[in-house]
Amino acid sequence: MTSDLPVEVVGDGGGDQRWRTSVLCLAVGFGSRDDPEGQGGVAHLLEHLLMSAPLDGGRSLSERVERLGGQANAITGLDRMFFQVQVLGAHVPEVAALLTRAVLEPRLDDGVLDTERQAVLQELAAAAADPSDTVQDAFLAALFPGHPLGRPVGGTAEEVRRLRLPDVLAVHREVFLDRRTALVCTGGTGPEEVAKHVAGTTGTAPTTVSVPAAVPLSEPAVEAWRPRTGGSEGFSWFATGGRAPAVDDPRRHAYTVLAQLLGPSPASVLYRTLRGREGLVYAFHTWERGYTESGAWRVLAGVEDGNLVRAQEVVRDLLLTVADRGPDPEDLAVARRQAVMDLVTRAERPWDHALTLSQETVLGTRSWSVSDGIRDLERVTAEEVRLAAAAIAEHQTTVVRPAPEPV
Repeated sequence: MTSDLPVEVVGDGGGDQRWRTSVLCLAVGFGSRDDPEGQGGVAHLLEHLLMSAPLDGGRSLSERVERLGGQANAITGLDRMFFQVQVLGAHVPEVAALLTRAVLEPRLDDGVLDTERQAVLQELAAAAADPSDTVQDAFLAALFPGHPLGRPVGGTAEEVRRLRLPDVLAVHREVFLDRRTALVCTGGTGPEEVAKHVAGTTGTAPTTVSVPAAVPLSEPAVEAWRPRTGGSEGFSWFATGGRAPAVDDPRRHAYTVLAQLLGPSPASVLYRTLRGREGLVYAFHTWERGYTESGAWRVLAGVEDGNLVRAQEVVRDLLLTVADRGPDPEDLAVARRQAVMDLVTRAERPWDHALTLSQETVLGTRSWSVSDGIRDLERVTAEEVRLAAAAIAEHQTTVVRPAPEPV
């Protein structure tokens, strides 16, 4: 059977002949935000099934790719899903066809559903036992209350146990297959060569796909910020930050630079204070992520409970300082350079670059290059960073896990 669904093939050139391998990333404008009410986790479970279901009654896509010596993986996000493979160039024709068939034309049955359901339940159990995972779900839930962006990607164990094969097939048929799909190529094989081996591809953007309707966001809560306490007896994780611009909003570049300004590098102002001067943490992470209606900017850190309140206060004080005075010119120059370096190093890793291309081109709907990304970051001004810090500080959200026991 040949798919008649249009698949946009996206790349950034004719293939880099320095690479003996190629990465193919089938990116779909579909994610956990599309889970129907009461069926949380169905998108994540579907991802598992598409990678693990037998092809032609034989081995799964994942096993076939790995038996060729390649690598296969899939990711479910809030509003994107990615199916990635990396193989030697000689295997691209075979694997390109296998990838699109496995994802667009699966043969699912109760046997593979039961097996992958158990794998998903184990994954959820592992995440629930890890406060560095649970704090991120709790942060998004607090940042986007009552909104699809605030739901956990994996759903709950109870929801996953209730899912049946007709539920999963209906979501795949009625929602997943109706969304824009792009096959992103990086490494040694260019998009024109890959397109020859993918049934149903087109040279222009598809016109028959649907775009999910934007769900209105409630206004962020307005309340006096205060540090949060935890419920552990030794070590806790906190996530603190606020809403950021949507994925297609050019203002998000300032939030990317702000994430470097207050990032985990020894050159950042937050590192110099949080770890260098006060010794409150061993490691922390700062990043911005854009979604359909909005985005999220956050600092994530694990700390001893005795340092928990003070660590949150340091982040808050530095956000307020940047919001009030703007960034120090030298620190801003460093943050811009680090943001550019992060973009370039990701571009030099084909696996990561495929994800970046799918996001920045919005699944093939607009042109984008690494040079464009560098230009956007280098143009970020001190005032734009100040405004980003002010917006986050005004509605700053903080969550700690383990959570305190209810009184």
